Amino acid sequence: RAKRAIYGWTLFSGNPSIFDFGFYEMSNDKKNKICIPDGKQKRKQNVCRRCGTCCEKGGPALHHGDKALVEEGRIPAKYLFTIRKGEPVYDNVKGNTLFAQTDIIKIKSKKGRTGCVFFNAPIHGCEVYDNRPVECHVLKCWDTAAIEALYFKNRLVRRDLLSDVKGMWELILEHETCCSYDQISRLVASIQNKKDDHALKKLQYALNYDRQLRMLVISKAEANTDLIHFLFGYPLSETISRFGTIKGL
Repeated sequence: RAKRAIYGWTLFSGNPSIFDFGFYEMSNDKKNKICIPDGKQKRKQNVCRRCGTCCEKGGPALHHGDKALVEEGRIPAKYLFTIRKGEPVYDNVKGNTLFAQTDIIKIKSKKGRTGCVFFNAPIHGCEVYDNRPVECHVLKCWDTAAIEALYFKNRLVRRDLLSDVKGMWELILEHETCCSYDQISRLVASIQNKKDDHALKKLQYALNYDRQLRMLVISKAEANTDLIHFLFGYPLSETISRFGTIKGL
């Protein structure tokens, strides 16, 4: 029996929405999948039709094989963002909220849209096609076996790219010490379950520290503001709502 399979991780706020690599109607035979871009009539497929559905659903995550693309500037770091370890994310495969097991470095979407920042919609093409990441190389909307096998393996993390950058790497580690999602989760649980005032104060401190550190790095280190989401992930002030209602904030 055919089933709808939705593949990929997404961020969410409020009611989660799905930004993935596309929607596929999949038969039990993995070699004979049928792609339905934008709800059009089913057609068997074995080559990319450049419909843009995959790219419009969001950018890929990076893997070790993509390290040189970032280090050599073929994919500039300003176009990346980090989902930090422990951060709540929506799993499109299982249809529920999970917590990231490691850093996940992804290519950003276009401002105000879900599509990959490198997707050129007018020509249905990729602006970095010759330097596209591993996931884009292996993705076939009509046969997702290859990307399913790859997706959780050999993820590129910030340590791989930044551990040799003295000063900045120490700031990232300090930020994780104060603002790790493991700690945030514990504090939120204490506030919600025990009405713990001490935990609330610690959470407020973490939120303020996160905000101040970002401002400091932009002003003192003269870091491009576009890099901040790669260096420190999205601000806690934006992601804290994923934990539900927190009285006192």
